[in-house]
Amino acid sequence: MSNAAIELDPQSRGDVDRPPLLLLHALGSSLAMWDAQVAALEPYFHLVRYSLRGHGASARAGVEESDIAALAADACAVLDRLGIERAHWCGLSLGGMVAMRAAIHTPGRVDRLVLANTAAHMPPAAAWSERMALVRHGGMEPLAEPTMARWFTPAFRQRAPCEVGRIRKIFLGTDPASYAAACAAIRDLDLRADLARIGAPTLLLAGAHDAGVPPARMAEMQAAICGARLVTLDAAHLSNIEACAEFTAALCTHLGVSP
Repeated sequence: MSNAAIELDPQSRGDVDRPPLLLLHALGSSLAMWDAQVAALEPYFHLVRYSLRGHGASARAGVEESDIAALAADACAVLDRLGIERAHWCGLSLGGMVAMRAAIHTPGRVDRLVLANTAAHMPPAAAWSERMALVRHGGMEPLAEPTMARWFTPAFRQRAPCEVGRIRKIFLGTDPASYAAACAAIRDLDLRADLARIGAPTLLLAGAHDAGVPPARMAEMQAAICGARLVTLDAAHLSNIEACAEFTAALCTHLGVSP
């Protein structure tokens, strides 16, 4: 589906004369995933966030399956709408895949790149097809608890139940059909052969306890991207939330600011 047919919910904050920073969220989340970073980043950047198709307040995808190219086109359309030609891109999980795709195929849009808890390829394909079938049949509820268990360590879930509950509510509010369409985009993704084409200065952020995208897999990406740097945080999959201060500090260092 063309990005022109999708109404997204972009939000921008901060001085428009500051360097633009685009934040891209994980599958089953929304732009609110970045709430903890906003206060720290707003003094230094023109922050741009939006929710992917069928996530948050963005319109439903209206298709059975999607692909990373379409999602990257959505991101560029958001920047176009705001009159931004080139920005720093920071994406986590699915958001990181979108940012990777943009850095490879539309390098003129990407200044510096931050890829968190993400991969260029996420096999096995059958697991994604099974998840798509599950959510189409039973909605988001059956996936909620397993997802929270993957996204956060047991220690974080115990010490921050309100934050985990907030993220769980966002997950449950995701349109199931759009979630399934995004799963198809991940299932079909394979950017491994193209990683060497990324010319943007790149920071990789891994979670030491991320079972879905372990640090070793991100180290393989680091080896493929010229000059990329890898930082491992004490977190599971949503490292920007579980290791908020450390994530933000690493991002700011890479983007050349000192909060």
